Amino acid sequence: MYRFAIYGKGGIGKSTTTAALSCAFAEKGYRVMQIGCDPKADSTLFLHGGKRIPCILETLRNKKNLAGLEDMVFEGTDGILCAECGGPLPGLGCAGRGIGAAFEALEEQEAFEVLKPDIVLFDVLGDVVCGGFALPIRESYADQVYIVTSGENMALYAADNIAQAVENFRERGYARLGGVILNRRNVPQEKEKTEEFCRKRNTVLAADLPRDNSVALAEEAGGPVMKLYPESAYAQSVRKLADFMLEHGVSR
Repeated sequence: MYRFAIYGKGGIGKSTTTAALSCAFAEKGYRVMQIGCDPKADSTLFLHGGKRIPCILETLRNKKNLAGLEDMVFEGTDGILCAECGGPLPGLGCAGRGIGAAFEALEEQEAFEVLKPDIVLFDVLGDVVCGGFALPIRESYADQVYIVTSGENMALYAADNIAQAVENFRERGYARLGGVILNRRNVPQEKEKTEEFCRKRNTVLAADLPRDNSVALAEEAGGPVMKLYPESAYAQSVRKLADFMLEHGVSR
């Protein structure tokens, strides 16, 4: 089993990237599970025709001890197993703790043992890397972390915080940084700035994803870009990224 955590600043395109990767891995015949770790619970949105699936925290609030695995994990495009942690009611809890509660629920249901995914992708908000948002790094859920960024200063600033957190946890034997994914915004010297960041953090530029209208068009249609525009430049770049991750990944 390969376990990857995809981090990045809010709005940088990490959920789009994660869903595209899920499709790319599924194309190769792998059984894929994608877990959204953002309170917005929209990581798997376009793997379900633009419709939200019930999030785990909401299910636990409604069903409590009666909640089963079938209430938490739902099959989407190409058989991809989808789960959304969700978050607490506004103003009534900590989103980070909510992720912890959702992970505990999946463990209690022995989700990985029962569903037996070949690849697990955690889609994690990266503006903060504390509490529950750091769980995929520090509790051995993920083996490798990939950071999605653009060449914009705030995106690179968030990426640097994430890279520092990964490095701190790596020294304790947890997940390591697999590389950086450039999701282009077409700002000046974008690739050069991202490559400089990679040198600073002693990591690699794993992918250079083009700014492609096919992504927006697919989202408007409510589906994954990999299915609706399989020959687009973006889809081809994501497939290369999937190959890179498998080649350099660590399986359990």
